[in-house]
Amino acid sequence: MDHLAALDRSSYVRRGVRLEWFTIGYNSLEGFIALVAGLLSGSIALVGFGFDSVIEVTSGAALLWRLHTDESERTRERHEATALRIVGVCFLLLALYVTYDALQALVSGDAPRPSVPGILLAIASLIVMPLLALSKRRVAGRIGSAALTADATQAQLCTYLSAILLGGLLMNAAFGWWWADPVAALAMVPIIVHEGWDALRGRTCCADD
Repeated sequence: MDHLAALDRSSYVRRGVRLEWFTIGYNSLEGFIALVAGLLSGSIALVGFGFDSVIEVTSGAALLWRLHTDESERTRERHEATALRIVGVCFLLLALYVTYDALQALVSGDAPRPSVPGILLAIASLIVMPLLALSKRRVAGRIGSAALTADATQAQLCTYLSAILLGGLLMNAAFGWWWADPVAALAMVPIIVHEGWDALRGRTCCADD
């Protein structure tokens, strides 16, 4: 029975590894597109979204590190704690960056140019990220991984950020509401800070489950 349980766990760990490789690949592409499109259009929200993708790549790499040592319970727990702290620090740094640049844009009144690539990217992330978050959460539940649960939460957070980003970009493109972009960026900050603080404390939204 223990042997069968170990085989079942190993299959879920392998599935988790595949999900993290997908996370790294997708978010590397997503981050590159967002940063380039954001810099070309002057969009604070797009640049912030790009940095969030970089954070997700970092989180994915940390989870790969953790999953590859799953057989050792002592190493597993240590790597989970380290991964949570890495993600938490990155989230808080991102919140500081977005807040500074968004407030600067509101004060200066600089209007970003409409960004079709940014709009398409936000739509793609609205489709991909909920599916990725659901898959990670299922694997996390099967192997009892708090770090993977936090990573799933991060993917779900990216869904919310994608919706906020899309709203800001569409309002700027359709109505010329230049302030919608920095306001959308600021709307991301409370979510980012909350998740970052929870990660630093070793907590996730589903840790008690």
